[in-house]
Amino acid sequence: MPSHLLRLSAILIFSLAGVFIIDQNIKMLFVDGFRYYTDCIDFILVYNKGVAFSMFAFLDEYLKYIQIILVSGVTIYIFYLKKLCYALPAGILLGGAFSNIYDRFIHEGVVDMVYWHCGFDFAVFNFADVMIDIAVIWILILNFRPQFCKN
Repeated sequence: MPSHLLRLSAILIFSLAGVFIIDQNIKMLFVDGFRYYTDCIDFILVYNKGVAFSMFAFLDEYLKYIQIILVSGVTIYIFYLKKLCYALPAGILLGGAFSNIYDRFIHEGVVDMVYWHCGFDFAVFNFADVMIDIAVIWILILNFRPQFCKN
């Protein structure tokens, strides 16, 4: 394997593993009973059977397999690009995605815990969701501003 692809793979794998491990450890705190309530943010336990805002929950058992296909497509696309600048955001995205997919197999729904309700009610979300959002924005910036991606 060429050194460029080896570096891409290493960054991708380590960032994926880091996000996955952090997210799963946070989720285990809530599965084991941790809760905390404030005036603006509650830390609670919710099992989301759908995706964002519980959309597509009607897909039930099929949703996790559809997500595996989508995540596989992202992985193939990153290796197709062969650009090192995509390795870290892609690893972060994949770590969050695999963590949420893992939840679907273990808990039959994604473990969500952060509930914002200060001024308005917002969806309950988790660390992986935040990492996925950051990674998507990062990848979009790299796509629309190629000067940020020299390799």
